This record gives sequence, C-alpha cells and structure tokens, in this order.
Amino acid sequence: MKQYGYSKEHRPNPIVQMSLFMDGDGMPLAFSIDKGNTNEQTTLKPLEKKILSDFELSKFVVCIDAGLSSAGNRKYNDMSGCAFITTQSIKKLKKHLKEWALEPTGWRLPGKGGEYGIAMIEEPEYQKQLTKRCGGELSIKSETFYKEQWTKEYGLEQKMIVTYSIKYRDYQHNIRAGQIERAGRLIETNPTKLKKANQNDYKRFIKKTHVTSDGEAAEKELYSIDAHIIAAEEIYDGFYAVCTNLEDSPAKIIKINHKRWEIEECFRIMNSEFKARPVYLKRDERIEAHFITCFISLLIYRILEKRLGGQFTCSQIIRELREMNMLEIPYEGFILAYIRTDFTDTLHDYFGFRTDYQITRHSHMKKIFKNSKCPKIL
Repeated sequence: MKQYGYSKEHRPNPIVQMSLFMDGDGMPLAFSIDKGNTNEQTTLKPLEKKILSDFELSKFVVCIDAGLSSAGNRKYNDMSGCAFITTQSIKKLKKHLKEWALEPTGWRLPGKGGEYGIAMIEEPEYQKQLTKRCGGELSIKSETFYKEQWTKEYGLEQKMIVTYSIKYRDYQHNIRAGQIERAGRLIETNPTKLKKANQNDYKRFIKKTHVTSDGEAAEKELYSIDAHIIAAEEIYDGFYAVCTNLEDSPAKIIKINHKRWEIEECFRIMNSEFKARPVYLKRDERIEAHFITCFISLLIYRILEKRLGGQFTCSQIIRELREMNMLEIPYEGFILAYIRTDFTDTLHDYFGFRTDYQITRHSHMKKIFKNSKCPKIL
C-alpha cells in the first residue's frame, strides 16, 4: 500500500493516501485509503457509489476542491442524478470566461438589488454611502459580491459563480507581501540556495539573469524580484470561482462551499492531535488499523464537540481531557488532580456526573465507569 507518489512536503518517502467524506456539519461519514501512486481523481466515483449504498441515499451533493474536480467526475455526478459543487481556477478558464469573471462591472450582493462595480466597491466614500443605503447593516469590506453564468462544455451544463471580496483581496495581498519579503532576504543573504520553485513557493518571485541592464554578459548570475510575476498574480486578488449543476441561489451555493474548511480541519486534527502521520508501519492490515483508529477518534471528538455546543476548540478539548487526572487515596476514594475550568464544568453538566468534589468515593467512581459504557449517554 505504501508507494512512491506526489507529496506536498516533497519528502522522498513512500506514502499512503486517505480519502474522507463528511457531512455538512463536519461529521465524518466514511473514509478509504489508497496506494500512494494512485491518481486521487479516480478514487471519487467508487467512494460515492459506496456512500450511496451504505447510507441508502438516493441523492447527495458532493462538495470538492479542484484536485478532485475533473470533467469526468462532474459528468458522473450530473448523469447519476447527484449534484456537485467544486472550486474552479479562474486562471485556467477559457479566454472569454476569464474576461467575464474579471470584468469590473456587473457584481451583485446577495439579497440586495442593483449591480456594482469593483472601482465603486473599493472607494471608501462609496462604501459609506452603500452601507447607509442598506440601513447600516453592511460592512462592505466583509461582504462577498458575486456574478453567475450558465455554461455548456463537453456536453456538461453547469453554473459558474464568481465571487469578489475586499477582505479576501487584502488577505491574498498580505500573504504575497510576506513571500516577497522572504524572497528579498534570500537574495541578500544566500541566493545560491535558490532551487526550482513550485507555484506557491515564495522563490517563484526571484528572477535570475545572466546579463546586465546594458545587455552585456554578467560575470556572475544576477538575482532580483520579478515584478511581472507579481503584477500577473495581483490581477486575481479577491476573486474566487465555483461550478455547480444546482439551480439554487448563489448565496446558498457559496455558503455550502464555505463549509469545505471543515474537511481541512478534520485532516489537521488527525495529523496534529491524533498523530495520523507519519505512519511507522509496513503491513497493509496494520496501516488500515492505524487509520481506523484515527477515524474513530475523529468521530468521537466531533460528537463530543457538537454535544458541548461547539464552544471549545479541538486542542482545548483534547488537552483538558488528558489533564483530567485523579489521585487515588487507599480506602478513601479519589481527589481531583486537575484544575477546574469551564470545559470540565460543561462536560460534567452534559454527561450528568462530577469528579470535581473534594473527594469521590470508590462506589461513586464505579458508578461513573458503569454509566460511561452505556450507549444511551450519547
């Protein structure tokens, strides 16, 4: 199962792929693991069929990122009676669609009438006027403007929704500014460390030339910040696109797509809190057992998170659970060896037991253990 394939960390180690399905509330539904040299786009169809069968579903909406968004996968969901919402790279659109997506006019606000222009949206004085016109309920910098258009290519009819946000634009600008600063420091310190950069690496902003500004051959390689790459990337700041075969309102589609961050959080939790990787195992059945353990742990955590009202973070829940130690006194009982917090109080209130008394008798602790094994507690 461990095979050499593409690694985001560029590590020269054999890897295993894990695919995870979750529902709209972030609850894990199912997972599968594949060989590390498997194209992830080929794993979607069999997983969808299994989900439909195991959960006895007639239809569901699959929300995926660009990595799984092949034309074949979109057609499959369209023809099978299911629906899809997938991210779309604006850079890879055809010329006429790209021009439409980046057109500064024709933008709308969900639930508001009229069309807006980007130049108007970014004008501070106009932002005040628009906020006042909408009853003072808007924060223009945090609002998401949109435009939509139905397209038909390769026999597939789908709706493209492009959004623009000043907040997202500023976020991308700040990220790039930090990368440019890092590139500048590398040029000043040790540019010989420069290697081939990928599309998201800060080193992509470094330009290497072998001639001087007069066109003469330079004695050594010259390094500088490539202003053309910066300008080319700034064109797309603030823009984001999704495609779908649903006829629902853009606001609803955008809201569903925004929930994709929870799948990223699921993987972050497994990698950081549950130590899902690296996998120090070789036999396939043990690798499967490792990921089953991680999946069950994730499911239990999500259930606990929902039951406690979503008011505590993952790291806080796991840390405080680990710190809830008790000190046993022979012939007496248990005393708490942890600090009482809002989390422990909420935990006790929901599950109907307490361990933060001055002393917990052995008989009471046995009753807590017995109740914890009862499935009705969830």
